[in-house]
Amino acid sequence: MSSSLFVIGLSWRTAPVAVREKLAFPDDELPIALEQLIESGTVSEAVVLSTCNRVEIFGSTPQTAPASAVTSAAAEARAFLARSRGVTSESLSESLFEHLEDDATRHVFRVASALDSLVVGEAQILGQLKSAYGVSVQRGAVGPILGRCLERAFGVAKRVRSETGIARGAANVSSVAVELAKRVFVDLGGKTVLVVGAGKMSALAVRHLRHAGAGSIVVTNRSPEKAEKLAVEVDGVARPWADLPSLLAMSDVVISSTAAKQPVLTKQLFKKVMRARRHEPIVVIDIAVPRDADAAIGKLDGVYLFDIDDLEQVVAQNLKERAREAEAAEQIVEHEVGEFGKWMRSQLVVPTIRSLRERFSIVARAEIDKMAAQIAHEENMEKRERAVRRLGELIVNKLLHAPTLALRNGDERDIENLVVAAQQLFDLNHEDAPADGEQPLEHAEAPSKNRGGA
Repeated sequence: MSSSLFVIGLSWRTAPVAVREKLAFPDDELPIALEQLIESGTVSEAVVLSTCNRVEIFGSTPQTAPASAVTSAAAEARAFLARSRGVTSESLSESLFEHLEDDATRHVFRVASALDSLVVGEAQILGQLKSAYGVSVQRGAVGPILGRCLERAFGVAKRVRSETGIARGAANVSSVAVELAKRVFVDLGGKTVLVVGAGKMSALAVRHLRHAGAGSIVVTNRSPEKAEKLAVEVDGVARPWADLPSLLAMSDVVISSTAAKQPVLTKQLFKKVMRARRHEPIVVIDIAVPRDADAAIGKLDGVYLFDIDDLEQVVAQNLKERAREAEAAEQIVEHEVGEFGKWMRSQLVVPTIRSLRERFSIVARAEIDKMAAQIAHEENMEKRERAVRRLGELIVNKLLHAPTLALRNGDERDIENLVVAAQQLFDLNHEDAPADGEQPLEHAEAPSKNRGGA
């Protein structure tokens, strides 16, 4: 008997957002959900991971449960998920997946390493998993098995990121702005970023640039209210639309995403801008559709223009590279799954090893105590030495009494299995056979009933 791991849930692979959002757990509901899940005793440990792309339950069975109990535990988790979210089990039958034992471990490791993510190699999932784990730890819902699995998953994720290039290169249009800007400015520290328009994509791109070390952020938009709102969101300042020419002249990176039907960044405008800049480099990232920037400005000296097609091409190439790196990451995961499986199997024998030690210690102590009482007043050293040798024989005979009976009296099939087991457990080989004339211990005087034989 030992614990077994399971995973049940759904993700972007198996269910549309309309289904995922019905099963999502708000942060304030997670603690109560964990308590409800494990109160029946079928599931002894649990972590609930709820994000926009997945809702999953990682769990384990009690250490005293038989191996078959994992199926019941997974079924209980399925029923709990439907019941707690107010949906029928039947409505989830085609969306839910289930992984048991090594497959469950593999899934947890792949999720932590962002190999199961919509964008392979993305960093957000690891933080979300650590947060979910933290909630379970605080509520006492994690024990030695699932706790060990999650801690190892974090280690696997670290290995994958440090030993492969799976996280290198921007994987979405908004974050690729940093990569393109660094092609021109190796260091973004102190660079001024101008946001033209107040679109959502612009806000995301600016946050990535800020995280990469960009300096001041300036926002301009035809609507002053929208400019002010976005400026607050990105920790920047809003400036009037009428100042666009001078703002361009003072900026190093321009992110443009307006709803204009005609280009707002024209060749005529940029000729003036570049003269004012004395042709110092400027990066223009146009993520608007229709485009905000006249393609002709990209031919001006010092202007580095990238439109949405350029961004998507970089993303596609980066994702292609990540896919190649994912193959190496999968090998790391497989190795780690094998190592964790060895540890799990070792837990199966721990109680038996503990019982063996306790039994052997009890037998040895009892015989030692009896012999010590018998020779307490014996002054003859030869007799004391014989007594000590006799003590060794008595201990061995007692310990081997039950195994010897099992080997001699079992049926043919049992005997074959027991012989193999004995040879493996005690590292027996032909060199251990007694020499000619030497009496094997099994033929020494067996403990009699009045001596307390086992």
